[in-house]
Amino acid sequence: MSPLFVIARNSCFTYKGRAVEVRQVGRELGVRYVLEGGLRKAGSRIRVTAQLIEAATGNHVWAERYDRDLADIFAVQDEISQAVTIAIAPAISQAEQQRAMRRPPGSLDAWAAYQRGLWHLGKFTSEDASLAQKFLQQSIDLDPSFSGACGALALAHGQATEFQTRGLPETLSSAVALARRAVALDGADAEARSHLCYALYRCGDYEGALAEAERALAMTPNLAHAHHMLGATLIFSGRLKEGLAALERSVRLDPRGPRSAGRLNQIALGLYFCREYAAAVEAAKRAIQSYPDYPLPYRWLAAALGQLGRIEEAKEALEKAIAIMPASFDMYVHQRVPWMRPEDYDHMLDGLRKAGWNG
Repeated sequence: MSPLFVIARNSCFTYKGRAVEVRQVGRELGVRYVLEGGLRKAGSRIRVTAQLIEAATGNHVWAERYDRDLADIFAVQDEISQAVTIAIAPAISQAEQQRAMRRPPGSLDAWAAYQRGLWHLGKFTSEDASLAQKFLQQSIDLDPSFSGACGALALAHGQATEFQTRGLPETLSSAVALARRAVALDGADAEARSHLCYALYRCGDYEGALAEAERALAMTPNLAHAHHMLGATLIFSGRLKEGLAALERSVRLDPRGPRSAGRLNQIALGLYFCREYAAAVEAAKRAIQSYPDYPLPYRWLAAALGQLGRIEEAKEALEKAIAIMPASFDMYVHQRVPWMRPEDYDHMLDGLRKAGWNG
């Protein structure tokens, strides 16, 4: 079940130059979304406009304007095509999630249950993590051959460890099995490869994870999730600057994506591992501002403030890190998780002790 089904250009071009209602286009082509565009030229400048419309309702999902010089028309064409392709995938994903949320749970099919699971997965709370697993499992039960749901459930199981909702070894083993199943169902699905990268690096298999990230990016070079997983793997394997660059690339490709909390947190901890403590503080605060119930950034904020000697602020962050999700804090500090190197674990504990932790 591919996330984007695109009608061939020959069918689309039959509407060229005709005043046709977008609802009619949707019905005749059997699509839920229509991408419209326009071109205006003034001297050596062009303006290309594009808008994505939900066919059934006529609602605008996304719109953008591109102003360019005509110095190299073919380069401009490639640039705008790439920009539009990158932009509409997350726009459609968000619209599909909203569409699924409007449907009663009892009437969900595999695709709708999948989208509903993704919606909850992007909320980064303990309750939503559990609901995400419920709906994604429902999607698999309805369609066992759906690679996307298997991969997303692997991600959901991995996210569950951040809230300590299940035992860590069991969860990691389940995540790897689900991600491998997703790849087996559709080896050409770059998203599935990205999910397998995530599951493998969480087990400490950096080499295997990097291989999957590279495969994903070879298939889809602008997949934000693949850059995210590549960045996380590089950071936890000690290649800090490369990892931060990959995470920044992921943010540029999808600045408001549903996995932003994880990216922001990993940027904060990457900067902390680089001993750029002031920058780590700012990155952690950005994560907290967007996701105040997400427990992980508070721990890095406390550690970074501790390293800077800002003890009162550090103690406050430490208290919040513990209070929001005590089981999660205990898991990360009382034992070294498999994806964190011993030296990074010791570095984290050093900052937390300076913040006032004496566990």
